[in-house]
Amino acid sequence: MTIADLPDEAVRGRRALLRVDFNVPLNEDGSVGDDTRIRAALPTIQLLRDRGAAVVILSHFGRPKGKQVAEYSLQPVARRLQELLGEKVTFVESTDSDEAIKATHKAGPGSVILLENTRFLPGEEENDESLARQFALLGDFYVNDAFGAAHRAHASTAGVAAELKPAVAGLLMQRELEYLGNALANPRRPFVAVLGGAKISGKIDVISALLPRVDRMLIGGAMACTFFRAMGLETGKSLVEGDRVDMARELLSEAGDKLVLPVDARVAPGMDAGNSARVVARDAIPADEAMFDIGPESARAHAGILREAGTVIWNGPMGVFEKPPFDFGTLEVARALAAATSQGATTIVGGGDSAAAVAEAGLEDEVSHVSTGGGASLEFLEGRTLPGVAALDARKG
Repeated sequence: MTIADLPDEAVRGRRALLRVDFNVPLNEDGSVGDDTRIRAALPTIQLLRDRGAAVVILSHFGRPKGKQVAEYSLQPVARRLQELLGEKVTFVESTDSDEAIKATHKAGPGSVILLENTRFLPGEEENDESLARQFALLGDFYVNDAFGAAHRAHASTAGVAAELKPAVAGLLMQRELEYLGNALANPRRPFVAVLGGAKISGKIDVISALLPRVDRMLIGGAMACTFFRAMGLETGKSLVEGDRVDMARELLSEAGDKLVLPVDARVAPGMDAGNSARVVARDAIPADEAMFDIGPESARAHAGILREAGTVIWNGPMGVFEKPPFDFGTLEVARALAAATSQGATTIVGGGDSAAAVAEAGLEDEVSHVSTGGGASLEFLEGRTLPGVAALDARKG
């Protein structure tokens, strides 16, 4: 069920307990460094306000490990949310207290309250039942819009949804699930997956799940080097997962032409030696250097496949994109995704570093969907059940 499924009488004059993902980076001065996740939640907040609800917001922030740590307070987030909304946001310095409950009951229609970091509470990450019941006292119905935390069975995601009914999805959660679900269930062909990042081990399940579904799977990042080793190629000082080489060899055999590996590499003696970077063929990586990006020929080949695609899912950079010149391959993929989108393709960027790369290229608005949840999107693509979604009410009929 989603917010749209709730009748007016279930929303107007009621307290909407809204779980969001405001786990955002801060600048050195304590201000919010990247407000993407805050802005992503604004449509749900505004819809609830427009429908006459008082909006009571829960979020995690950082890893304080069940203790109150000043640097992980959500107060700077409350300030930025107030700026973005242009309306007063009341910040409450606790979550499981009488003070918090009283604040929610005082809140009138259209008001917004942000409660303190859920991870300050020791039972949050353990999905403690008593804490979930305490959370349920803060609202009259529950809305989960925290796709980035949907793969975690925590008290403020899965637990409270069992205690507070109705429990429905917000607009962002709905959008995430629709884009990812439609891509898997009914993709426009050719269906292309782009997978990068450092380690093949973190992507094994998604590779296995997507291989039977996609028409092509493009590989980049250091994970390509584990495949190179499986092919018997020299990988020099590149990151290779030795215990995954046999698995990479099996995937190569199983995938055939579906799996597209880089044909060249941008190598250097070290990650900080960008001035010494050069391009070599994949079978000519020097023993004393490492691959830090795919080469230009590989980037052009990947881009050519992407521009002809009907559906694209991208998760993981092609190289160490935060350190030029090793950002070349990743930025080429981002530009190719934008080009494919302009030609009618559905393009989905799976959060994390890929989302950061698209943002760096200034192309967030030129792809179909940028996911707010890297880990959650991966687990969804792997076919796993997301606890934060499974706990929500099913749509009737």
